[in-house]
Amino acid sequence: MAPAGDAVPRPKSAREAYRDLLPGLMLADDRLYCLDSDTGLFERDAFAAVPDRYLNLGIAEHNLMGTAAGLAASGKMPYVSTMATFATTRALEAVKIDVAYNELPVRIVATHGGLAAGHLGPTHHSLEDLAIMRVLPGFTVVVPGDARQAEEAVRQSVALPGPAYIRLGRSATPDLDGFVQPGAAAGVAGVRPFEIGKAQWLRHGGDVAFIACGPHPVLAALRAADRLAEHGVRAAVLNLHTLLPLDVDAIVTAAAGTAGVVTIEEHWRAGGLGGAVAETLAEHAPARVSRIGMPATFSERVGGQDELLSRYGITSDAALGAALNLIGAIDGGGTSDPDLSRV
Repeated sequence: MAPAGDAVPRPKSAREAYRDLLPGLMLADDRLYCLDSDTGLFERDAFAAVPDRYLNLGIAEHNLMGTAAGLAASGKMPYVSTMATFATTRALEAVKIDVAYNELPVRIVATHGGLAAGHLGPTHHSLEDLAIMRVLPGFTVVVPGDARQAEEAVRQSVALPGPAYIRLGRSATPDLDGFVQPGAAAGVAGVRPFEIGKAQWLRHGGDVAFIACGPHPVLAALRAADRLAEHGVRAAVLNLHTLLPLDVDAIVTAAAGTAGVVTIEEHWRAGGLGGAVAETLAEHAPARVSRIGMPATFSERVGGQDELLSRYGITSDAALGAALNLIGAIDGGGTSDPDLSRV
C-alpha cells in the first residue's frame, strides 16, 4: 500500500510507451527515423541526440508514406507515426503502391485504433484498418494488448523483413500480466512471452474458446472466461495479437473439441480478427464462430471509448452471452449448474 499522500502512478498508455522507447532505439541504430504527422505525441527535444532523423511532415499522411518509402528504399528504416484511420484510409494508395508493392521496411505505428478517438466522432474512428492491412501482401500486422506488449512489438519490429503495421490505442489500459492466473507461468499452461507471430495462451479450457486482440477485447475475454470458470465451464483465452502472419496452429488448437469460438475485437465485425479466424477455421478445422465487434453502422454519437464499447456490445457481458449460446447449441454442452443462466 502506498504511503499516505503518495499518488498512485498512472499506468502508461501504449502510445506513451512507444514515444518513450523510440528515441533510444534510434540512438542505437542509425537506420531508424521517426516521421511524425503533427500528432503532438513527440517533443523535438526527445531527439536532441539524433535531430536530423526526426521529421515532422505535418498533417499530410499521403506525403508521409511516400517520404517513408523513399527513405526505406535508401536503406533506412522509418517509423511513421499517425492516427490509425488516416494511415489506412487517407494514405492507403501510398501504403499499397509505395510501401507494400516494393516490400519496403516501413513501420507504421498507428495510434487511436478502434474507438479510442470516440470523443472526436466517426471521422476519427478506426474500425476498418485491420481488414485493410491484413490483406496487403508482405505486411506484418500487430495489435499489442498493453503498453509492455507495445514496447516489445516496436523492439521486435526492427528485425522484421518488409513493412509492418502496429496498432495502438490512446489511453492507458491495465497490464495483462496482472490477469495471468497464479501458477500459469510454468509448464504447458504457461504464458509465452510476447512474440510477433505467436499467439499467447492466457487461459486454457476445452469447452469454449475466446480469441481476441487489443487491450479492451482481451480484457473482456479474460473476464468472461473467469465468470464461466466459477460455474465449471472451461474457456480458453487466446491473445491473437498478430493478425499477419496468423498463428494458424494456435487458432486450430483453441477451437478443437469446443462448442465453438467467440472472437472479440474493437473493429467492425467484417474483415478483421473475426474474419481471419473464420477463414482459418473454415479451411483447416471447421467450427462455429461467433463474432463480437462493432455492428455494421457508424456511431451515431460522440463519446468516450468505454462508453462506445459498452453501447455497441464489445464487452465481457457480450462475450459471456455468445459463449453460452455456443455451448447451448450442442447436445450435452455446458454445465448443469442452474445458476449459470443468471451469470
